[in-house]
Amino acid sequence: MHRRLQIILTKVGRAETNTSKQLQQYIAIMMKLTQGRNLLRSGSRAATVAATRTAMFASTTITITTSSRLASTSRSFAVSTAAPQNNFKYDAPWFHYSEHSKEPHVMNFINGSFEPVTVSNDDVVSSSSIPLFDPSSNKVLSYVPESHHPSQQMDNDGNESTTALNRAVAAAKQAYPAWSNTPVQSRQRLMLDYAHFLHRKEVREEIAYWITLENGKTTADAMGDVWRGLEVVEAATRVGCDMLGDSLQNLSSGLDTTSYRVPLGVCAGIAPFNFPAMIALWMYPLAIAAGNTYVLKPTEKAPSASILLTKYLHDLGLPPGVVNTVNGSKDTVDGILTHPDVKAISFVGSNRAGEYIHDVGSRNGKRVQANLGAKNHATVLMEDADRESTIKAIVGAAFGAAGQRCMALSVVVLVGDLEESRGWVQEIVEQAKVLKVGNGFVEGVDVGPLISKDATERAENIIQHSIDEGATCLLDGRGITVDGFEDGNFLGPTVVSLSDRQHTDPDQPITNPAYTEEIFAPVLTVLAVPTLDDAISISNENAYGNGTAIFTTSGGAARKYQYEIEAGQVGINVPIPVPLPFFSFTGNKNSIRGDVNFYGKSGVNFFTQLKTVTSNWQYGKGGDLGGVTMPVLGKK
Repeated sequence: MHRRLQIILTKVGRAETNTSKQLQQYIAIMMKLTQGRNLLRSGSRAATVAATRTAMFASTTITITTSSRLASTSRSFAVSTAAPQNNFKYDAPWFHYSEHSKEPHVMNFINGSFEPVTVSNDDVVSSSSIPLFDPSSNKVLSYVPESHHPSQQMDNDGNESTTALNRAVAAAKQAYPAWSNTPVQSRQRLMLDYAHFLHRKEVREEIAYWITLENGKTTADAMGDVWRGLEVVEAATRVGCDMLGDSLQNLSSGLDTTSYRVPLGVCAGIAPFNFPAMIALWMYPLAIAAGNTYVLKPTEKAPSASILLTKYLHDLGLPPGVVNTVNGSKDTVDGILTHPDVKAISFVGSNRAGEYIHDVGSRNGKRVQANLGAKNHATVLMEDADRESTIKAIVGAAFGAAGQRCMALSVVVLVGDLEESRGWVQEIVEQAKVLKVGNGFVEGVDVGPLISKDATERAENIIQHSIDEGATCLLDGRGITVDGFEDGNFLGPTVVSLSDRQHTDPDQPITNPAYTEEIFAPVLTVLAVPTLDDAISISNENAYGNGTAIFTTSGGAARKYQYEIEAGQVGINVPIPVPLPFFSFTGNKNSIRGDVNFYGKSGVNFFTQLKTVTSNWQYGKGGDLGGVTMPVLGKK
């Protein structure tokens, strides 16, 4: 097949019409997809690593030709002559080393290749270079460039200069016509190849390594991060079914109407630090499967997993420019929000950032889907819930990932007798005490570090403020020290009770910051109320609506709860009810801006728009094609 495509491409290359040019682009894409699938079936990871190590730090420009499953074509790379100073477990082709800096600079991935970074002594400490810290030690791992900085708008001679973001959007825009015209089944097959590739344990282990290094979560949790993202890739393999339109024939004599779901163009994603793989995979796989092209801005705090994922996809046969990765922070975000060629933007993160992104993006004519903060409540019917399994579930959901999940259970509402609630809380505290805090690479660690010093200080301040406001701190994780990682951002599991002396009154607003703030740390706030109605009332009064859970063995109580609770994702004896991608992620209230959810059919709708075609084909000549009056169909 590959040989036949080469022959066709050669013949088409002699033609000069626009139609032939489009056909030539299409055939080139099909050749690349075929090439990627062949590479997927052959080669080894060891060959890739060997080839990369041989070439990575050699002369200034080299050409690599390899049969590895991770390298799709012969390709020229610009590489540094400086030797690496860091001992990373895996090679990182997105790192640029320079004699001016001990730590590497992260490169952007634009139009199918990594862009070399120009580094001077001044650049290392300037606003265009963002230091990336290991959260376990606060040592600098690398520097992340700002891909759209106001100072980059002009070159040294005062002339207009394109930024990395503009180049990425231009590459995506150029790739869009051919990619959107690629048959949907071919795009789906690439997603099948991608999913098959990501199923390999050694591949997921490599991605998880970069997550643990830069984000801090445990290796086991990082592997789960990759797996939940992989499930969205699997869902993207059937995107054609969700893109089906509607039709109705004979609306009038010879008149038919058909609606199609068509891609938008260039889309963009702004990903958070807490799920470097999963949420990136919520975004671009579904977008490109639907025929769009993409610009991804990973978090500046942990970008490597996202960059590696997009590089993998390119090596499997994705044409250059279809997915591009640019680094940066607010300046780059502002560039995305205002770029005229970006049609839609996806975001997951804090309320402050998300409200800004939704507002500015919408005012600039973009579609915006934005998942924001949360304060997820777990309601426990103490009289009939399975005590052992419920406490274990609450502890895991509250303190896993150091509480840095938008679906973490940060509030538990105990329903029933106050004295009995104290016994439940004590068991929660005892189980939380045995959780091991430390570096995510260390076996047996349950709770890793928070992402930054600022995040740690903020959480500690909220804990203190809540105590000052009358809360009882039953387990205080502040001031914890981890041997060998004394400078890390560690906060141990913390339990704060607002009902230690009496039931919480559901008719009074709860103003304690342990309840009102999204702490995003391993901090659990405990309330106790007399009845299930009280628990539902308190939960519904909370501004957020991402998720909730009830623990009970009563079918009647569970049914009442699921019907009356306002949160968008409800777990019944399920602590973290994140839907699989057959469905959509359906947070509501202040946990979302816009009304189009991530992944599932709603996600496909976000990345497509409807085009409706009404056609009039008369059987004979002389048919009525309309006049000066308003057409009324189906009426004689």
